[in-house]
Amino acid sequence: MHDDPGIDMRATLLTQISGLVRGFRPASVVIVLDQPAPTRAALSVVLRAHHLCSRLDLVMSVATHSAPVRRLLAAGDDTADDVRLVVHARTDTAIATATALAAAA
Repeated sequence: MHDDPGIDMRATLLTQISGLVRGFRPASVVIVLDQPAPTRAALSVVLRAHHLCSRLDLVMSVATHSAPVRRLLAAGDDTADDVRLVVHARTDTAIATATALAAAA
């Protein structure tokens, strides 16, 4: 996610992500937050995408260089979901972890 979706585009972005997730299923999902400080709308999209992936029993990883954002995502992860949200500081680590977890499942 390169740009902030804003409140108005949040639903549209989530619909696009949902289509990709369903189309490439059972592949794992990795979302990279490139923004220096992702907004509530961006974080909301990530958490909603994770909920979707959890319902579909898919692994989802997030990569963001921002430690505060990683903490917010971890805190916002719904423990009711079957699959825990995996958050990393580096994109390559997020991809490798998602791939390994999907292969192990």
